[in-house]
Amino acid sequence: MYVIVGLGNPEKDYQNTRHNMGFNTINKLAKSYEIEITRNKFKGLYGAGTIEGEKVILLKPQTYMNLSGESVKEILQFYKLELEQIIVIYDDIDISPGSIKIKKAGGPRNP
Repeated sequence: MYVIVGLGNPEKDYQNTRHNMGFNTINKLAKSYEIEITRNKFKGLYGAGTIEGEKVILLKPQTYMNLSGESVKEILQFYKLELEQIIVIYDDIDISPGSIKIKKAGGPRNP
């Protein structure tokens, strides 16, 4: 099982901004794989389903970007998951729009 976390901010002001690209990606995944994001727990909105034969949880933390770790920590502890079972999607101002960067470990400042 994997938890796919899309970072963003829950306020309408951020809805269609690059800052909410994590939320937008989760919404597109949910639509493509018919996963309903209707549950409210772990300081976030989430839904469970299957992507390419793998069980997944799609999570949109509702704690704002700076506190999103609280939501992630709660869901990882609840399901007793390892860090390797989490995928985080977020915007990175250092990457030009339309590009993606995939990292196996570290944060935005760690190579």
